[in-house]
Amino acid sequence: MPQINVGKILTLLKEHNLLVTSDLSVNLGADFTQVTYDSRQVTEQTLFFCKGNFKVEFLESAQAKGAQAYVSEQRYETNLPAIIVTNIQQAMAVLGAAFYDFPQNKLNIIAYTGTKGKTTAAYFTNSIMQQRFTGQTALFSTINTVVGNKTDDTFKSSLTTPESLDLFKNMDRAVNNEMQQLVMEVSSQAYKKDRVYNLKYDIGVFLNISPDHLGKNEHPTFADYLHCKEQLLVNSKVCVINAETQHLRDVYGAAKATSQPEDIYLFARKGAEITDNIPVDVEFEAISDTLTDNVISVSAVSEKAKQLNLTGQYELSLPGDFNEVDATAAIITSALSGLSQDDIRMGLQSTVVPGRMETYETNNHGTVYVDYAHNYASFHSLLGYLKSQAPNGRIIVVTGSTGDKGEDRRYGIGKAIGESADVALLTVDDPGTEDPAEIARTIADNIQNTAVKHEYVADRKTAVEQAIEMSTPDDLVVIAGKGHDPYQKINNQDVPYESDSVIVKQFVKGM
Repeated sequence: MPQINVGKILTLLKEHNLLVTSDLSVNLGADFTQVTYDSRQVTEQTLFFCKGNFKVEFLESAQAKGAQAYVSEQRYETNLPAIIVTNIQQAMAVLGAAFYDFPQNKLNIIAYTGTKGKTTAAYFTNSIMQQRFTGQTALFSTINTVVGNKTDDTFKSSLTTPESLDLFKNMDRAVNNEMQQLVMEVSSQAYKKDRVYNLKYDIGVFLNISPDHLGKNEHPTFADYLHCKEQLLVNSKVCVINAETQHLRDVYGAAKATSQPEDIYLFARKGAEITDNIPVDVEFEAISDTLTDNVISVSAVSEKAKQLNLTGQYELSLPGDFNEVDATAAIITSALSGLSQDDIRMGLQSTVVPGRMETYETNNHGTVYVDYAHNYASFHSLLGYLKSQAPNGRIIVVTGSTGDKGEDRRYGIGKAIGESADVALLTVDDPGTEDPAEIARTIADNIQNTAVKHEYVADRKTAVEQAIEMSTPDDLVVIAGKGHDPYQKINNQDVPYESDSVIVKQFVKGM
């Protein structure tokens, strides 16, 4: 059973220059058998963390349920002993890892970051790893968290990268379930909020960077966003970088800050122009790229890459040139982890990403795609590719944009629709406390292409069904943004929603 004593707590906090003062120094042998920031999870012998938008009522509730002490950046009016720290998020990460006996050291961790592609790359890698480490590979993704092989070991993720206490708890559960490998996504917010403070990865992958997650509740500037993304490379033993990313010079510099050149691998599409002619180690190119067939050729260029034995052709289960970057990253990380070409080929061919390019055929209408695309980069890639595959038909899009965060996404989505779509039905997509009609109006104002027909449809299910109904056999219909999400975030509530996938499946079946 996990536990941690006062002496170890104070030692760790001092080592990380986090400790201000403690009321517990006279009882160094006392044990805590639970750590949490959620008062609803408190049991006896709990160490309670006061974090975020904290209310003193949470602490009072925790004390009533048996909490023995609290950790905070400030002292509260209570007789409960306090440990005061300079940074509560960093303290949570340090103590959470120790409480669960540093489970990260018992796993081979492959971590992905990027504005787009994290989830697809993670699922490609997970599918490959399962070829050799069947039932021994954990997955922490935006969509699902997988910590074992039983039914209740797979559950929907609430955040791309969860709070540190939850993250280490999930790692510990994976270790107890005899997992050996962990494939995970790491968001910029995870570094901004210190959720992964002091966490190290065996392999860290930087896929790309473009403006996103900028706003009052996220990153104040693009420079801050880039800095947070780069921290994954700073904290990785081996770094893999898409050399076609924007700001490559900065990204490459971040990797070199803590990794030797022989532990940094760069890859790019064959013939791509690379910043400052920085040499790449692996190249790839498309052999076949249609809606039903996607094959790439991968070639090792540098001597160290040749040692990985990855040169060859690979068939991908997902269409789209934008998936080729993610697949190549997965090929490299898997080869670095010792998997064979046969393992890699089987994994790439069998990858299924819930809510990513899910395809639904209709009898007398267009082909429908459900995808999580939610910003300019992902919309631009997805719609541009589908447009090239539908010379005789229209691209019909159903989308919205989230409220209370990522305001820049609205401008980007509108821009991408103007570039490649023909019809757009704008609707609700996790509006939070904002008016979804206003969000849609901002998207519409940025379409900037008078040839694109667009309208606002308040009910998302109606918009989905309307888009499919209006399509003809040559058209491609894109339902973007929510995928398998079973709720809408409205006014701080999770309102049940059937999910795009379920609505499309049922409507197409009944046509």
